[in-house]
Amino acid sequence: MVVGEKCETGIKEIDVQMEGGIPVGSTVLVAGSSGSGKTTLCMQFLMHGAKKGEKSVFFTITEPLFKLLGNLEKFEFFDKSLVDNGMVTIIDLRIIFERMGLDTEDYTVEDASALLDVLKDIAKELDAKRLVIDSITALCYRLKSDEMIRDFIFKLGTFLAAMECTTFLTSEIPPRKFKYSKNDIEEFISDGIIFLGDIERG
Repeated sequence: MVVGEKCETGIKEIDVQMEGGIPVGSTVLVAGSSGSGKTTLCMQFLMHGAKKGEKSVFFTITEPLFKLLGNLEKFEFFDKSLVDNGMVTIIDLRIIFERMGLDTEDYTVEDASALLDVLKDIAKELDAKRLVIDSITALCYRLKSDEMIRDFIFKLGTFLAAMECTTFLTSEIPPRKFKYSKNDIEEFISDGIIFLGDIERG
């Protein structure tokens, strides 16, 4: 990795503001309330990378695949052929939870470590250069303790950075609340924050 190398997101406003993109290997928190466009922005980021030849992985926890794809297919940037040919891999983490016997509400330290190893193995096997977890809020709900959340995100981010993989973590927050995460931890582990505010309608 070249020092100072940028990862072009494909989202004009971000790339202009960041003078060409965000630093390669960064972990970025994408915060916003439900319906603010977090998932859409993250998939646009992955699709842009795939079109440039960078393999991408999207981990979903909150939506089944058929619903996710149905919502995305209406957008011009979404190219399903990139999913079909493996440039963008979409993985339902709930299926992984079930296979690992982790379909419980409370994770032990050992459970969190096992899940971390699986995510790392998948990213490494696919040689991912861009990765999304949608949402880190749902994942942290299972981790419970602040220490486990901090340790999980830090270790995952460190591993992905070493792979030169740029990561977006979506964070669900209440409407019209000026905060970036439910636990007030995720933003301190991340390298940067993209905040998607609410649109007033009236």
